[in-house]
Amino acid sequence: MSNALRDRAMSGKISWGEAAKEANETRNLILEVFRSRSTAVGRAMAQKLKIRGTSLNHLVAGHTALVHGAQVDFSRLTQSKKNAVYASIVASAGRSIQKVSTAMARLSFAGRGLLVISVGISAYNVAMSNNKLASAGQELASTGASISGGLAGGALAGLACGPAAPVCVTIGAFVGGAVAAFGVRLFW
Repeated sequence: MSNALRDRAMSGKISWGEAAKEANETRNLILEVFRSRSTAVGRAMAQKLKIRGTSLNHLVAGHTALVHGAQVDFSRLTQSKKNAVYASIVASAGRSIQKVSTAMARLSFAGRGLLVISVGISAYNVAMSNNKLASAGQELASTGASISGGLAGGALAGLACGPAAPVCVTIGAFVGGAVAAFGVRLFW
């Protein structure tokens, strides 16, 4: 997206300002799409870093300081210098923050690992049980309740603590999952 916008601006099909505006809108849209597909904990962590997408004016101010110095007023720049700021915005829209990408990959791997361990424990419990059918039903119900309870607990903690409270949401998800799982096991 960033490269296509740069190419269109360099060929004169759109202005650099239009390219920067489109890059910003697209990046903010992508941010919201990925957050909507995330878990409550992942969403809280992302919102802790940045509550919502950045406005174009905020980007212009930041990239003006980056490209031309901290004390430069964007409105007083020549058009070619403004275009350099817009080009910087377009280029940055195509880059991720490496520390965030690495952390998210590690957390995703850890989450999948915990899921595999949980399934392994359930399989072991069923294998060691005298009544395998009843045990399989209990494990399935308990695991399902744990996942549902974790989602609900994380969502409720997000409402109570605010959207950018990853520790609170993580605790809420853990407590919600544990309470739901123990509740189902108790009533089973």
